[in-house]
Amino acid sequence: MPYLGLYLTSLGYMAAQVGLVFAVMQGTKLVSPSILAWLSARFDNRMRLVQLASFVAAVAYSSLLFEQGFTGILLATFIFSFFWNAMLPQFESITLTKLGSETRLYSGIRLWGSVGFVVTVAGAGYILNMTSLNDWPLLVSLCLIMIFLSSLLLSEKGRRKHKKGGPAIFSILKQKKVVAFFLVVFLIQASHGAYYAFFSILLDKLNYSETEIGQLWSLGVLAEIVLFIVIQKVLHHVSLRWVLLLSIFLTVIRWLIIAWLSETVSALILAQVLHAASFGAFHVVCIQLTHHYFKGPTQDKGQALYSSVGYGAGGMFGGLVAGFLWDGFGSEWVFTIASLLSLIAFFVAWRWVEKNNPEDLQATGESVSSI
Repeated sequence: MPYLGLYLTSLGYMAAQVGLVFAVMQGTKLVSPSILAWLSARFDNRMRLVQLASFVAAVAYSSLLFEQGFTGILLATFIFSFFWNAMLPQFESITLTKLGSETRLYSGIRLWGSVGFVVTVAGAGYILNMTSLNDWPLLVSLCLIMIFLSSLLLSEKGRRKHKKGGPAIFSILKQKKVVAFFLVVFLIQASHGAYYAFFSILLDKLNYSETEIGQLWSLGVLAEIVLFIVIQKVLHHVSLRWVLLLSIFLTVIRWLIIAWLSETVSALILAQVLHAASFGAFHVVCIQLTHHYFKGPTQDKGQALYSSVGYGAGGMFGGLVAGFLWDGFGSEWVFTIASLLSLIAFFVAWRWVEKNNPEDLQATGESVSSI
């Protein structure tokens, strides 16, 4: 993700085209998680679907080794992201199922995903600085092949399917607090559209090297790792609502820092540390709320909806808006608009998300995870 925008601009593509590629990658989350969730209900071993999806994702992305035309890139990233985005929520659900009543342990498992991101992004930045951005598709393809091979070592034998019954998913979705929750997720992920698509391009414009860009991205995830380590103790003492509102408020501040103070190194460092709030803490709360709203047979669908509405619709909207505004309005106003979206999310969360139900939001530290 940190180098995709740089790679596309190195091939001569405009900001609107870069935004479109990111929008397509996020947009597949609208449907692919739900499709695989529907299929998984008919399988005793969901890992077989995960393995198939990871294989197709690796093959699709590998085509970028030979394809540099925009239509071909768009098609390859569509196929890759469709299967990749379908796979992730299912793997999330599989892991929570395997942990059983010990779901609070998931944060320790997810922490290794953050470690992997830091090592890979920093390492890739160093390699690309020594070689060129032309080698970037090869590095990603190798990572995806290793993910497929590692998935072959996992299984889900003996899965117990949920009995039919319990609340219908439509009755859950009609609740005002649930509607507000999904709107907040949509707005926050939309605000991240500019960050994922154009943050590296902004840093390159400020004359940072690929190594330094990788280090700044890694700093954000290092802050996320620290949060995953301490969040369980914090959640025993404060409500999810309080953490949700604080994380959104800090997201507003983060985008304003990037918008108007990005030429200052210390400001960029602070903005990346705030990734622990805008992504880490926010996502921890959202996973818990999803687990709180969708129980039993609706759990897989709830996870899929969370990914679709937030990361799919929100990410696609944010990527498109950022792409079309970047050249005309510049980074300052694009990230200011991202901050405004976050501010609207803060108001919605403060007004409607579990405002009068604090006793059910005293977190236990369970279900802490991240996609």
